[in-house]
Amino acid sequence: MKTRTWLLLLLALLTVSLGLGIVLLNAGPEAVRAEIRSDGELIATVDLRIDQEFTVTTPRGGENVITVRDGAIAVTQANCPDHYCMHRGFCKSGGSIVCLPNKLVISFVGEQDVDFAA
Repeated sequence: MKTRTWLLLLLALLTVSLGLGIVLLNAGPEAVRAEIRSDGELIATVDLRIDQEFTVTTPRGGENVITVRDGAIAVTQANCPDHYCMHRGFCKSGGSIVCLPNKLVISFVGEQDVDFAA
């Protein structure tokens, strides 16, 4: 084989290895519960394994519709002016979902045990 062929094969192998490494590093354990706080006060702890939808009304009149589906949680409707909390979409873990105007914070707690890692 020519040197150029070996270099192309090596480059392809490195690219695949790097891509696989990035995917595996970002695939952390998923949370099983989420805590919902309004103005710093714990309102509810939600099991992310149970599909549900409910409305949280804050003391200042803010309303957020929270939907849990397929192990993920999202703010699907809100009466805040910017709707940044809705743009976050469905999340299974990671950083909190925050609605600053309504002073609502959804944070993830409890990670699911992993029996097998590929």
